[in-house]
Amino acid sequence: MKIVGIQGSPSASSRSGSLLALAQSRLQGVASSAHLIAVRDLAAQALLHAQFDHPLIRQALAEVAQAQVVLIATPIYKAAYSGVLKSFLDLLPQDGLRGKTVLPLATGGSIAHLLALDYALKPVLSALGARDILDPVFATDAQIVKHETLGYLPVPEVALRVDAALQILIDRAEEFERSEEAARERDELLARVQPKSTSHVSHEAWPARDVRWSV
Repeated sequence: MKIVGIQGSPSASSRSGSLLALAQSRLQGVASSAHLIAVRDLAAQALLHAQFDHPLIRQALAEVAQAQVVLIATPIYKAAYSGVLKSFLDLLPQDGLRGKTVLPLATGGSIAHLLALDYALKPVLSALGARDILDPVFATDAQIVKHETLGYLPVPEVALRVDAALQILIDRAEEFERSEEAARERDELLARVQPKSTSHVSHEAWPARDVRWSV
């Protein structure tokens, strides 16, 4: 299972980043490959001017394209997901999330910010072709505590919700992978047993002397 995490916080250390780090650590045992895209670390001018040929942008887009599972983390400001995340999502092609399972992870000052995911982020993910958008994991700022040495850490209740969401994610992704494999095997079988076309017409030469015309 190929997994990519997209960190949409403008800060190097953030509450939403701690949710993403927790989720990715939990998925280590099932991920065949895992990548982290910290949007803030991409070239700012390349993001703003949509420079698709920039090496960092090209690499990030390729990692999203190859992933089966996409984790998207963002803080919620003023009932909207971060501008940093928006700048990256704007670079994805129209079907950039087609066939992928997506889990949003978000933080905000109060539970009221959860509505921003339904009304702002989910429609964008759907427009990008996401096959399966799971219910988001949302935590208030008070539910992610800052430790002096460990940085931000979710409280146990939030960690349990992350685990529950990841189990659903794994089940959905594996189910989709099985259905895709079954479809490939069916197509291969049909290709082997399908009879060759019989529409070929044999054109034998008719000597002109054998043709008789009657008037």
